[in-house]
Amino acid sequence: MTTTVPFVSTGAAFGGKKLSPKVSARIRERLIASGHSFLANDNIADFIEPGELPELQDEVADKFRELLRSLVIDIDNDHNTHETAERVAKMYLQEVFKGRYHQQPKVASFPNVKKLDEIYTVGPITVRSACSHHFVPIMGNCWIGIKPGSRVIGLSKFTRVADWVFSRPHIQEEAVMILADEIEKLCEPQGLGIIVKAQHYCMKWRGVKEPQTSMINSVVRGDFRHDPSLKQEFFELIRQQESLLSS
Repeated sequence: MTTTVPFVSTGAAFGGKKLSPKVSARIRERLIASGHSFLANDNIADFIEPGELPELQDEVADKFRELLRSLVIDIDNDHNTHETAERVAKMYLQEVFKGRYHQQPKVASFPNVKKLDEIYTVGPITVRSACSHHFVPIMGNCWIGIKPGSRVIGLSKFTRVADWVFSRPHIQEEAVMILADEIEKLCEPQGLGIIVKAQHYCMKWRGVKEPQTSMINSVVRGDFRHDPSLKQEFFELIRQQESLLSS
């Protein structure tokens, strides 16, 4: 005999009560309704309502607990993994992927009153991310070169914005472009250059297991793209910074 169990959809009535959809479903519905993408390296903070982040953290912990059980780990009796799900959920939402779930740090910009137009570089800035293919770390350094435009921001703000952008699942090539977009919005530079040098644990820890392999990529915009001498000056300033650190 075949029996049929009625399917209860998210938000459907059950026993006279309406089931509340999981917080991830509610956030996803808002994103879809607005037409906003929610790719791994997107920021979705605008679609998370007050009080929902702790709820989402609890949901992620529940899901991760089931993953541990599917890996045949006795989390009920193993003292080492007893609260691992809660720790991982907090780590994802509050730390390593905070760039998805939290607003951009407040960055004050100021008019370029003195009409500064000489380039400067900031770095190395430590960047930490995770490969969106395997969710293992990407660790490296970032250098930012600026030819000032109409507005300027403090040096420490470059570090804060870079950390916010990289704290998402990424591929390195896209992370650099997203960071460039954010800096252009903040200070409207005449020229912008960014270099990232990073090691990927999807190559160090698994797969080909090459411990010394790294990836270097860059983006240049504005005057840095159109003026070869300015671009060369940017790269030379970075080389000088590196040599000072290694001496």
